[in-house]
Amino acid sequence: MNVHEIAADLADEQQDLGGILEGLDDAAWAEATPSPGWSVTDQVGHLAYFDHAATTAITHPDRFRTMVDDLMGVMSAGEGTVDEHTLGRYRAMGPQGLLAEWRTGHRRLTEAAATLADDTRITWYGPSMGARSFLTARLMEAWAHGQDIVDTVGAERAATDRLRHIAQLGVITRTWTYVNRNLDPPDTDIGVVLTSPSGDTWSWGPGDAGDTVTGPAEDFCLVVTQRRHVDDTAIDLVGDAARDWLTKAQAFAGPVSDGPVAGGR
Repeated sequence: MNVHEIAADLADEQQDLGGILEGLDDAAWAEATPSPGWSVTDQVGHLAYFDHAATTAITHPDRFRTMVDDLMGVMSAGEGTVDEHTLGRYRAMGPQGLLAEWRTGHRRLTEAAATLADDTRITWYGPSMGARSFLTARLMEAWAHGQDIVDTVGAERAATDRLRHIAQLGVITRTWTYVNRNLDPPDTDIGVVLTSPSGDTWSWGPGDAGDTVTGPAEDFCLVVTQRRHVDDTAIDLVGDAARDWLTKAQAFAGPVSDGPVAGGR
């Protein structure tokens, strides 16, 4: 899939989340979500901040580097928390102001993404990223933080085949999951066979692997983004390596995160 197809799927994911957000009253925006210390407002503020950062990284790389330096300076100097730095402006806007700001920001990201080629590399936090991986990560963020909002307000959100992007990311970050924990990545092959929302079969790894992960693609995506414990899903695991991976899986960058315990969010 080329970068413009991924960008279109990202825009559709954001559009679907917008449909949920526009139906919320002020009390819902203030509700606590499964992310400790974060309300629905904070979830949307987080997306707005990093959509803005992503647009800046594409269109003005030097300006983006200044944003990173400012954030790193806050962290090293202890001058307020990262949340205060990244979310403070958005917390002050009020629900309707934030919704409008977030929508404006993701439209700008869509416009910036239209300038990318498949082989473009984009400066980001840590190593630079290829354009396709970069936009896939934004789609994963929109969907995963959207899940926190859906869980909080009890909204309905239909699964779509856009989950293919997140499932792919979940598979290819298996090694990262271990490296991030300062562990040696296992050399055991694992076959992953998922049923897409439209009923197709998506598969990765050797077909004759002894360790396997099978089940609904949506459940797999919930596990690798740490929105559900694998035991609370319809995912079927065969083999110790498969279980070890999906109890540690982390498809996103950043410090080690353990995700929810069984029965939790």
